[in-house]
Amino acid sequence: MKTAIVIGVGPDRGLGAQLCKRFAADGLKVIVAGRTLSALQAIVRDIEQAGGAAVPFVADATKEADIVALFDAAGEEPDLAIYNAGNNTPGRITEMEADYFEKAWRVICFGGFLFGREAVRRMAPKKTGTLLFTGASASLRGRSGFGAFNSAKAGLRTLAQAMAKEYAPDGIHVGHVVVDGAIGGDKIMTRFPDAASRQDSLISIEGIADAFAFLYRQPERAWSFELDVRTSKEKW
Repeated sequence: MKTAIVIGVGPDRGLGAQLCKRFAADGLKVIVAGRTLSALQAIVRDIEQAGGAAVPFVADATKEADIVALFDAAGEEPDLAIYNAGNNTPGRITEMEADYFEKAWRVICFGGFLFGREAVRRMAPKKTGTLLFTGASASLRGRSGFGAFNSAKAGLRTLAQAMAKEYAPDGIHVGHVVVDGAIGGDKIMTRFPDAASRQDSLISIEGIADAFAFLYRQPERAWSFELDVRTSKEKW
């Protein structure tokens, strides 16, 4: 059975959890990784009840030892690795503490480096594998009030692009999915309850998962680096 590792898994109606369920339904054994064991176990139970295979793994994306242990625990070289860690970090630059800015970079960009490096190290021996990163509107453009998040996501995108070019000759497909807008999941519904009344302006989690699955299935002679996903209402 092929193995997928997904880090950045939280609530059930979050992108990380839905990616785990999607690839488990497609027949992969999924290593479900994140910081909260109870949330991971809930996703694993759902996957197993649906007939899939999954294992929870508690890991902090910013800690090198955790990421190395995560990939060691996966056993056989993973066929798919997805970096989905990172939270929006708003704030004006002049009002921002240095550690706040640094934390945004560490979770989004530095963590992506650690995860990507270990994925490639495990995939390289067999010269095959897919490594995917979750991007955002901030990956492509700066926005007032979001300097920490913008710079971290832009850095992650550039890192992913460099890895795509560096390791394609080794048979490793590196991709980046730009999620251009708010996702119709638990986070936005919790923070903004009125969002339920404007579902057509929220990006479908299932649609985003389709984009990841599309990149994963691409044949070696027709690889894409990047897909962008948004609603028909989004101005871009």
